[in-house]
Amino acid sequence: MTDNKQAQHKNRMQGIKEKVDQRIDDAQEERGLIIVITGNGKGKSTSGFGTVARAVGHGLNAAVVQFIKGTWACGERNLLENAGVNFDVMATGFTWNTQDKAQDIAAAQTVWKRSKALLSDDNIDVVLLDELTYMLSFKYLNLDEVIAALKNRPAHQHVIITGRACHRAIIELADTVSEVQSIKHAFDSGVKAQKGIDW
Repeated sequence: MTDNKQAQHKNRMQGIKEKVDQRIDDAQEERGLIIVITGNGKGKSTSGFGTVARAVGHGLNAAVVQFIKGTWACGERNLLENAGVNFDVMATGFTWNTQDKAQDIAAAQTVWKRSKALLSDDNIDVVLLDELTYMLSFKYLNLDEVIAALKNRPAHQHVIITGRACHRAIIELADTVSEVQSIKHAFDSGVKAQKGIDW
C-alpha cells in the first residue's frame, strides 16, 4: 500500500473511530432490556440461549421458560441447568402434535404463572421466554397480562422473547428487535434435524 493510500485509510478509520466513540459516550443509560428475536429463519431460540449463556458466564442469574417445545432432549438445557439456570418447560410439544386446544391452553397458563413469578423476582437478571410469541398468536395467553408483567418487572431485569410472528405490541415495547430470515434450510431439502445442531 502506498503512503498516500495508507494515509487515506488511516484518516477514514480515524473518522469512523471518532463516530463510534461518540456513540459509546452518548449511551450511558443502564437498565433491563426487552429483546425480541422473531422471524421465519432458524436460530431464534439459539440466539436466546446464547445470550443466557453469555449472562451466566458473567455471573448473572438467569432462568428459561420454554413454551411449545419440551418433549425431546434439549442440549442447551443439559448444559445450562448444570450452570444453575432454572428451566420451566411447557412440555406439550407442538400444538399440531397434541391436537387438544384445552390441554395446550392449560399447559400454557401453568407455565405462564411461573413466568410471572420470574418476571417479579429481583434475584433473576435474565429471563428467556422461548417461543412465547406462539402463545399470543394462538390466544392461549392474554396479551395485556403479558405486557403488564413485562412493564412491571424489576428495573434491572432483561427479558428475551423468541418465536415467529411476534405481536406488534410486544415489538413496540421491546428495546431491541431482530428478525431472522430464512434464505435456505437443510430440512427443506430433506435433511433431518440433527442432534447438537438443530436440538
